[in-house]
Amino acid sequence: MPTLILSLETSSPICSVALHRDGSLVGQSELRLEKSHSSHLSVLVNQLLENSQVTLQELAAVAVSDGPGSYTGLRIGAAAAKGLCFALDIPLIAVGTLPAMAAQVAACTAGAADVLFCPMLDARRMEVYSALYRPDGREVLAPAPLLLDSATLAEQLAHHRLLFFGSGAAKFQPLVADQLNAGFLPGVEPSAVAVGMLAQAAFERQDFRDVAYYEPFYLKEVYTTTPKARS
Repeated sequence: MPTLILSLETSSPICSVALHRDGSLVGQSELRLEKSHSSHLSVLVNQLLENSQVTLQELAAVAVSDGPGSYTGLRIGAAAAKGLCFALDIPLIAVGTLPAMAAQVAACTAGAADVLFCPMLDARRMEVYSALYRPDGREVLAPAPLLLDSATLAEQLAHHRLLFFGSGAAKFQPLVADQLNAGFLPGVEPSAVAVGMLAQAAFERQDFRDVAYYEPFYLKEVYTTTPKARS
């Protein structure tokens, strides 16, 4: 029986959904509208399943982008994924945003054997969420908040070719303009297709999350403030 996995990616301003059958892409849909996740995610899911002639009851699992990324976006994606998994009694798979982006780029990069892949998500000012991966997906540096300056990742750049991409990479590029080992790939965004690429292997490993208690990987604590009482 084929394994159908629905993937949701809401960690960025792009609202993205994808459907894979046994690891092969069946269909995808995305919407590039700011703050559209809460009102459009379920619509995209229903349209994708209808166009793919697949029912919810045929799904084997739901995969969701685990973060880091937009706090609100991640919460919306997690809530939707948990709701579907609970209602359908199917497993929940969480796929890290950064390893998914790295896998997406590695899959279409020629001569990638000696390259390290460095996704960077903008975290405001001169900070990014970043990590470092080998072409086979092995983690070299774990996901972490990274302050950017001319010395950032200097040791790695001295010994390896690094390919930078994602929403935070552009502000790092001027800082390492003299580094021959630094390459930059524009236009790479988090995608549900990439989430689905990694979700199949997680499904086969039975690497599932607890539907009741799952929370996204925000990476940094979210601070909220209480409005001051009016006098």
